[in-house]
Amino acid sequence: MCLAIPAKVVSLKEDRACVDFGEGVLREVNVALVNVKIGDYVLVHAGYAIQVLDEEEALETLRLWNELLEAEVRTRQ
Repeated sequence: MCLAIPAKVVSLKEDRACVDFGEGVLREVNVALVNVKIGDYVLVHAGYAIQVLDEEEALETLRLWNELLEAEVRTRQ
């Protein structure tokens, strides 16, 4: 199964961007496949931004991911 995670673009340099996955988790990704600007949310898979998301959709997806992760933690306790 492949996963793509939303992240916020915090800086850009040519076809590379520093993105924030939340809680200060920053990574560099390739943005050559999408047209982005600082502040945009992108869907990241395997180090590539594959789609630009609107902020509401990105935040809802992140909320659902966090809910799933919290449920997983509770079941392991």
